[in-house]
Amino acid sequence: MNDEPRNPWKTLGTKLVYENPWIRVREDDVIRPDGEPGIYGVVQTRIATGVVALTEDNDVYLIGQWRYPHEQYSWEIVEGGTDNDETALQAAQRELREEAGLEAKHWEPLGNEIHLTNCHSDERGFLFLATGLTEVGNNPDGTEDLTVKKLPLEDALHMIDTGEIQDAMSIMGLLLLARQQ
Repeated sequence: MNDEPRNPWKTLGTKLVYENPWIRVREDDVIRPDGEPGIYGVVQTRIATGVVALTEDNDVYLIGQWRYPHEQYSWEIVEGGTDNDETALQAAQRELREEAGLEAKHWEPLGNEIHLTNCHSDERGFLFLATGLTEVGNNPDGTEDLTVKKLPLEDALHMIDTGEIQDAMSIMGLLLLARQQ
């Protein structure tokens, strides 16, 4: 017996509306759950990754950067997206080197696959805990003007409580780690 609910949407057709190296936007002609015709816009993205880099002293690394869509500075864990045929773990390892200038000996998933904005995007995310850290020097992308800081995990959790950290993947990653401790 299958307890999985059936899909109440029927897709009649789809067209590509916009594409760049980071996203694709498509518009689907649909029959809605109420039986009426409609459209549904979907933003398609690469797989998102987040890394909580944790030291032996229970410090974490945060990345500060200006986030263009929200027009504000943001403190976050190391984040990025997959390139071409990378796995989520390979992308996380690359992003840790590029953004924080770190390599890790040990990697483990923090939770399971997450859906970041499932009302209008197919974006899937994966969070990782990186330990056994070694500094190797960072090399951010040309779109990134980054500040790297290391602070106690408790201070990062306080930043969530005060609204200094607003990024969803960062909040999830830090809280999942705190829950494990």
